[in-house]
Order: sequence, then structure tokens, then C-alpha cells
Amino acid sequence: MKLIECVPNFSEGADRAVIDAITAEITVVDGAVLLDVDPGVATNRTVVTFVGSPEAVEEAAFRAIAKAAQLIDMTRHTGEHPRMGATDVCPFIPVEGATMEDCVEIARRLGERVGSELGIPVYLYEHAALDGRRSLSDARSGEYEGLAARDDAPDFGPAFNATAGATAIGARQFLIAYNVNLNTSDRRLAHQVASAVRTLGTATRDSDGKIIKDEQGKTVFAPGRFEEVKGVGWYIDEYDRAQVSLNLTDSSVSPLHEVFEACRQEATNRGMRVTGSELVGLVPLDAMLAAGDHFLTAQGRTTGIPEADRIRMAVMSLGLDEIAEFDPAAKIIEYRYRGLPDGLVTQTVTGFADVLSQESPAPGGGSVAALVGALSAALSAMVASLTFAKQGMEDSKQLMEDAGRDAQSLKDWFLAAVDRDSDAFNDVLTAIRMPRRTDDDRSARETAMAAANLEATLVPLEVLERSVDALELALVAARDGNPNSVTDAGVAGACAVAAAEGASLNVRINLDGLDGDTSEITARHDSALANARDLGKQIRVAVESHLG
Repeated sequence: MKLIECVPNFSEGADRAVIDAITAEITVVDGAVLLDVDPGVATNRTVVTFVGSPEAVEEAAFRAIAKAAQLIDMTRHTGEHPRMGATDVCPFIPVEGATMEDCVEIARRLGERVGSELGIPVYLYEHAALDGRRSLSDARSGEYEGLAARDDAPDFGPAFNATAGATAIGARQFLIAYNVNLNTSDRRLAHQVASAVRTLGTATRDSDGKIIKDEQGKTVFAPGRFEEVKGVGWYIDEYDRAQVSLNLTDSSVSPLHEVFEACRQEATNRGMRVTGSELVGLVPLDAMLAAGDHFLTAQGRTTGIPEADRIRMAVMSLGLDEIAEFDPAAKIIEYRYRGLPDGLVTQTVTGFADVLSQESPAPGGGSVAALVGALSAALSAMVASLTFAKQGMEDSKQLMEDAGRDAQSLKDWFLAAVDRDSDAFNDVLTAIRMPRRTDDDRSARETAMAAANLEATLVPLEVLERSVDALELALVAARDGNPNSVTDAGVAGACAVAAAEGASLNVRINLDGLDGDTSEITARHDSALANARDLGKQIRVAVESHLG
């Protein structure tokens, strides 16, 4: 699934009725989830954050832009923040499974639609610009008051719209707003640290200590340590401390943890200590996992541990909970969109067993097959972790690191499949119960049943195929893992075989309900099952050889 973030800024920060009317246009679009609405009275501007599928964010953005043009009159607008339109800026940001190219396509398509259907001038910026990257400041040049006199024509739409102004639509990387806390109240020292790490760098001085200017009278800067980083130092009354306030405009170029470590070094060089840090707004999951993995690796520990533990390491190492509690469910954008896991996998072991034992066909054997697949992967991850940490087995570290990471990912996939299988069976029951009074009813029912039966077959087929992956990991654990844990690897193999055999039964019983040619599904089933049985035997041989 592709997940894209959109952060439009609207030129209204005081009238809540107008703001609510604009954001309501976002919430009515299926697949778009409103995450944050941040109005500012002084700036007379509201920053809105929402996420969703590419189709959903594009439609929601268009509706919001249209509503803003209807309700905001730029001829009467005043505010401290630079602006040029009712919707001043509308960037798209790839988050999960999406690429910058996806966002560029959306930005350009939306820009053309806004220009032609709404009659609003559109200037594309950053990665979406048609003639090379154009900065937002260039796109907004002259602001609203200078629109009529601009020499450059907009990319889409008319040259001028008096009431709606113009809109900058772009594609950019995720911006992480990040503050690093210092054990000082001296803003000047904090700014020195910011200058050392930011892209712009530090103002150069001559031998007399005077700032050097170029021929145009502009300050000459010595570049800082990172690209795609903006920063200043400031003092926060509320915290009674100075902070290094940073914007990481592309964390793939300058990762969060590397910038933090650089701030720590620069602070130490100036006799200070970093006491923690603060994330303002949301952060991508990848940035947090990369930070956690960095600190785990620095401690000589494996990263093949549960995702929650990797995030906990990031929070602890970056000191993200020094000023306020850091709640991953509220601060990580993917978690805000997807929410925390629910359904069968949130049950206790007793609760799941009780639900399973009730007089209901779902959850049933398919969910249990997925569950034992998860247990297999979890055991392989455990053996990999124990091997990674064992003295005398240093030659196996990288193999176990890779196996542990793969096993953790596979474990999570199987856990999701527990509910997927149950949901697929319930969809079959729902289709069966659809009305059959008219020809249209019967046609709709047949279509729904065909789709539900196919899904009920494909889910266990995928479980069967992923069980082969689990068996390959269990074989690595049995052959190359900690000898003291070889029986755990054996149980991992036995669980994976059970998952494969159980999933196979579910595929076979559901094949009868499918229409058309099922030869491809049958071939996939037969190949995966044969591989699973063969790997199961190899694991048994490996375990028995260790046991003597």
C-alpha cells in the first residue's frame, strides 16, 4: 500500500468556522485521514496535515483548495507569514511504499486541475517543478501583492486571480522539525551549535572578528556539516533552557540520529551537554527505526528484535521523553494512520484460545496456521539473537543479524494474516447472506461471492508460501545457530511445517468454490507444499545431528 502525506497551508488562522469547513472537505474523502490542524492567529494561517492513498490525497487536496478559494478573500488578508493565496502552499510527501515520482505526478495533475477548473494560478515547486527544482521562496516571489506584476507565467491557470491569489503545489521529502536540548540558557551557544551542523553553516570573520561580506554585501558563510538541514539556536522560557532548533528537510540525506550525534559533539566542544531532544509534529517510522538501529549497533547488539524495541531504543538514546512523554502511537505518522494493531492478535493467549473454541467457524484453522507461522518466525528470531550475542560465534554475527531481521518481519506478516484469514472467511459468509430476490440481487451476490472465495483461497496460499520462508530461517537457525538452542530451531521448523500443512488444507477446500481456471493456484500450492515438506525433513536431520 502506498501512503502519501499532504500538508496544505491555508491563509486563515482565526475564523474557526472557515477552517472547519475546509478540513471537512478532507474528511469526507474515503481513504484520507486528517492528522493535525494547527491554526495561528498572528500568522493568519493554518497548517493542515493529512495522509492517505495517492488517489485519496489528490482528491482531498482539490476539495480543500476549492473550499478555501470559496471562503477566503485574499484582497482582505493580512498576516505575518509570507503568502500568496487562499491555499498558499500544498506539498505532497512520500511516506510508506510511495516514491517521489508518485508525488510529482500527483502535484502536476492537481496543479493542472486547479488551474483549469478553479481558475487559480499554480506555481509548481521543488521536485514537481517542470524546469528543474524551484524553491518555495522563488515560487512565492513577490507574495500576493506582487502577483499581478510577475514576469514569470504560472505553470497552470490564469496569470491572476484577485480573490484566491495563487497556489504553490509541490513534491518534497518529509520535513522533520527537531529540537535538541542543551544544559544552558545561553541562546548564543545554542546558535553556535546550530550553525555548525546546518547546511548554511557559520558566518566567516576576518582576523579582527568582523563578519566577511561578498561583493553584493551578503554575509559569507562556511558550510556546515550536513546537507538539507536548517537551524537556529533559541531560548525557550517554558523549558528554561536553550535549544538547537532544526528542520531536517530530507532525513534520507541527513538522518535524525547523525544530526543528533553531531549536535552532541559540537555541544561538548563548547563545554555543554545535550540532555535530550524533542520532535515537533510527526516523524516517519523509518527515521525512528534507523535511529534505534544505529544505537543498537553502537552497543554491539543485534537489530533483529521487535519493532517496538527498536523504537524504544531510539526514544531512550535521543532523549525524546525528557521534556514530555513520547507516545509512538501519536508521534509516528504511519501509526497515526494505521492505528495500533487490533483484532484477534491483541488477545491474550487465553482469550484467543477461548474465542477459537467457541461455536463459530471463524477464527478457525486458517488463523491458527498463520499463528503457528508467527511462532516459528519468533523462535528463529530468538535463536538468531542468542547466537549473535554468544562468545565464540562471532563469524556467524552477520548471518544471524540478517536472519533475525528477516524473522522479525516475517513474524509481523504472519500475525497480520491471523486476522486476514478470519476476515476473508467472514466476507464469504456475508456474501452468502446477500439477498437473491431480483436478477440484480443475484448478480451482485455472485460477484461478491466470487471475490470473497478468491480471497479466502489466496490468504492461506500466501501463508503456505511464507511458511517456506519460515522454514528456510529455521534451517539457518538449526545448522548455524547457537548449539544450545538447536531444539528451539527444531520447534521453529515443526511450527512452520504445521503452518504449511494447515494452510494447504484451507487452500484445497476453498478451491472448489472458485470459478474459472485454477491451475496457477494449484501449481503454486503444490510447489510450496513440496518445498515445505522437504525443508522440514532437512531441519529434522540438522537437529538430530546436534542431538547425536
